[in-house]
Amino acid sequence: MPTFSTLPLKPALLASVDTLGYAEMTPVQAQSLPPMLQGRDVIAQAQTGSGKTAAFGLALLQALDVDTIRLQALVLCPTRELADQVSKAIRKLAANIPNVKLLTLCGGMPLGPQLASLTHDPHIVVGTPGRVQEHLKRGSLHGGGIKVLVLDEADRMLDMGFSEVIDDIVGRIAKHHQTLLFSATYPEEIRAVSQRLQKDPIEVTVDAPAAQQPAIEQQFIEVEPAQKLDALAQLLAGERGQHALVFCNMRRDVDAVAQELDRRGYSALALHGDMEQRDRDEVLVRFANRSCNVLVATDVAARGLDIAALPLVLSYDVAHDPDTHTHRIGRTGRAGETGLAITLCTPRERPKAANIEDAQGAPLPWRALKLAPPRGKSLQLAPMKTLVIDAGRQDKLRPGDILGALTGDAGLEAKDIGKIDVFATRAYVAISRALANKALERLRAGRIKGRNFRVRPLG
Repeated sequence: MPTFSTLPLKPALLASVDTLGYAEMTPVQAQSLPPMLQGRDVIAQAQTGSGKTAAFGLALLQALDVDTIRLQALVLCPTRELADQVSKAIRKLAANIPNVKLLTLCGGMPLGPQLASLTHDPHIVVGTPGRVQEHLKRGSLHGGGIKVLVLDEADRMLDMGFSEVIDDIVGRIAKHHQTLLFSATYPEEIRAVSQRLQKDPIEVTVDAPAAQQPAIEQQFIEVEPAQKLDALAQLLAGERGQHALVFCNMRRDVDAVAQELDRRGYSALALHGDMEQRDRDEVLVRFANRSCNVLVATDVAARGLDIAALPLVLSYDVAHDPDTHTHRIGRTGRAGETGLAITLCTPRERPKAANIEDAQGAPLPWRALKLAPPRGKSLQLAPMKTLVIDAGRQDKLRPGDILGALTGDAGLEAKDIGKIDVFATRAYVAISRALANKALERLRAGRIKGRNFRVRPLG
């Protein structure tokens, strides 16, 4: 694969690419970046984890004129979690360009702070369609200077009913702009959107070579409805259940399944769209940093989840359609890891399974599960525990400051400290469970960056 140095990128962007350790381009980057850097419209079929975010991030940063204080690039994402992820990736790529202002504008967050941030135009906005449309209608966001529009995971945005909102947004921004459309699938609706919004687009479709295909073992297990929970609990008791994602079709089932697993001693949390945004953030943080073993989620809520080594994905219900099933199983077996995807299927769900079989063009791998007698409550504690620090980016707090405080005055070793996530007003750090209380006491007694902040355990 060609290297990034073969591209006509600004030196600051090449430096960022080098710092991030990107050497060779991924297939989607190699095919989409040259036309994007020429200002062409691009429609690309690309899965999460293919390097698409870096591709469109570099393209929009290359086109950016930092000295012009106006909105020049708009990225639309289906969920808040994905928007946060994309924002972080673009910030990293922009690290060597001084004074780039990027804002994340999503629903589920208070309008007030967003309006305050918009008193001066940002260069880049990453957001969800509904909230971006609201700001454009209010006049708090000015779209007249937009040079690049990115539709990320466009198929999901259409699934979620955002088609008219996207059309309205396009009608409110600069008429002449570059449109970059990324989608994991190419249904007719996506082609229709491309025809409406794009001008003579370059089409990029990347089939991963067989050697790079994720190593996912699939299993389908037929169960009676009354046995579903027992079957799920038994499967999670296996070795791979130490870090597993469980999908339910309905929000109410997500809560019920998570509560029942918790009652049986599993470290399980629920994630769905009815939750407050902060609660959703905290659940995602805890699952990603290994402070919780099992995440029970709806398909839409899990869209922003990006975990490299997830050994097990379980479908408590058969997905409504083959595309959703493909998205689910694609959560495991990433970044060269092997993964297991198990689907529980009741007799009534057999037609859905048949649709998946037709789409895959191969027989489904059915296996029998012999249910063991129910066991008593067996505690399966997560390896880490999360501490919350009531300070974040607004307080100029960085992951390095927290790591320094823990390995310095608090006396912990780096190996006992897990993932550190810093948000605008709060930060989360994972600590080995056995040392979490010690870390909490030391942080409360000591200082971070010379200041005292409130620290508390989460969950």
